[in-house]
Amino acid sequence: MTREVAVGGVKIGGGKPLVLVAGPCVIENEKATMRHAERLMTICNGVGMPLIFKASYDKANRTSVTAYRGPGLKEGLRILAKVKESLGVPVLSDIHSIEQVAPAADVLDVIQIPAFLCRQTDLLVAAAQTGKVINVKKGQFLAPWDMKNVVGKLLSCDNENIILTERGASFGYNNLVVDMRSFPIMRATGCPVIFDATHSVQLPGGEGTSSGGQREFVEFLSRAAVAAGVDGVFMEVHEAPEQALCDGPNSVRLDDLPALLKKLKAIDLVVKQ
Repeated sequence: MTREVAVGGVKIGGGKPLVLVAGPCVIENEKATMRHAERLMTICNGVGMPLIFKASYDKANRTSVTAYRGPGLKEGLRILAKVKESLGVPVLSDIHSIEQVAPAADVLDVIQIPAFLCRQTDLLVAAAQTGKVINVKKGQFLAPWDMKNVVGKLLSCDNENIILTERGASFGYNNLVVDMRSFPIMRATGCPVIFDATHSVQLPGGEGTSSGGQREFVEFLSRAAVAAGVDGVFMEVHEAPEQALCDGPNSVRLDDLPALLKKLKAIDLVVKQ
């Protein structure tokens, strides 16, 4: 069993019920972000599932230089602070440089290390030294057993508030695959493990100047991951994925979320009994 990590009022790991980490890929504007957060809170309260709200203030690794990246650090953190204060929900976002660590730690409940940066020692150490909960996405280029070295870097800072997220591994060009063995392997570190259901169906760079996606497979992979014993599921969601400014093809439509969460909760209950 993984150790329990507290994220605000939400507890993840240690045999606790499944947690949802969700929100739009990127902060599009304040009104849309608040609208999505409120809708997610209503959905999660309806199915009885704890929520950690996620949205990025900057998408630093977009396929094209002209792609929308977000409002930036200052404005993005202001909006996330409003979500947190208005709704009482824990918030998560990504950092991309050491300079972002301190201001992000002032607002975020969870500091996320993007997959492409998961081996950057100085960034990991700076984040861990804040004492905040750190969520590290496993790089598409790493084997699951390699994450023990990432965990070791964080533990060297006397921070045990660590979560690991599986988001698929590179499988040929513009495609990812999820190896279900990765969940027990990564959970052997003692850290709670989350399955990123929407990035795992992404087709990186598959649209030429943007990434494609296959949201129709999100339900199947997330059901399998919950059956394999993960502690949480990560989903990028949007009220109108066709109009999303980032990762629309792999985002789950908000209208489809309640039915999916009910299925995942039922599977989680069976596994954890």
